[in-house]
Amino acid sequence: MEVKDHLLAGDAAIKPLVKSPNVSGPFKTGLPDTIIIHYTAGSSAESSVRSLCNPAAKASAHLVVGRDGSITQLVPFNIIAWHAGKSAYGDRVGYNNYAIGIEIDNAGVLTKTGDVYQAWFGRTYPSNEVLYAVHRNEKSPRYWHTYTEQQIEAVETICRALIPAYNIKTILGHEEISPGRKVDPGPAFPLDKMRERLLNIGGRDEDDAPVLPPAGRVNVDKLNIRSKPDVSGETVAKPLEKGVKVKILDKSGNWYKITTEIEGWVSGQFLDAES
Repeated sequence: MEVKDHLLAGDAAIKPLVKSPNVSGPFKTGLPDTIIIHYTAGSSAESSVRSLCNPAAKASAHLVVGRDGSITQLVPFNIIAWHAGKSAYGDRVGYNNYAIGIEIDNAGVLTKTGDVYQAWFGRTYPSNEVLYAVHRNEKSPRYWHTYTEQQIEAVETICRALIPAYNIKTILGHEEISPGRKVDPGPAFPLDKMRERLLNIGGRDEDDAPVLPPAGRVNVDKLNIRSKPDVSGETVAKPLEKGVKVKILDKSGNWYKITTEIEGWVSGQFLDAES
């Protein structure tokens, strides 16, 4: 799989382009540099494609990945799509302007009644398509529609094509840029492990513990240090200036616990690893 003229090419899983009118024009120079993973919370890939191409929906994405691993592109990668909505992460706000959006056909949160697991739109799912798990932004477990192996493989293959084509630095879930408002792709999608593989974020040792770079250097003008690995964490000190070198102590998802004059958490996308 490869990117040609800002479109995916070179794989039998790629369906013909279906253009969405819901776009904002070209990205600024040097962008996009981020990928956002979503689930559709819909009944099928086809219905989601129709919805994301409906002007009344005021939403779109660059790609939709079906349960069988098929891929439909709706927006060229150099054009801004409407998938992130109200969003913030690190020191950025409004992630439509920075990111490629990948929507995965998945029903999302399910409700259990007796032995039946039901989506918000009424369809029921068998127990072997259900995961009972706690979301990263929640405290209690819920039922979630699982992803197929074909979908997970397709998303990783897509990302491997996009990373060198657009110098992608960050892969995030919608749940991370819009916590409290969005919960996709949810705990059924292996987001943390996938982005660690794709972006070589530390790696893991024999005990599956993160292998950390010993230090990092700030690569943005101002970098907030937070009380926890989330944009909702309170800032605990003045922002770090660009070029400051910090010691890395721990890791959670795409966040690093660092120390300078104080310990705190920073978004990993704004640190360049150093020895």
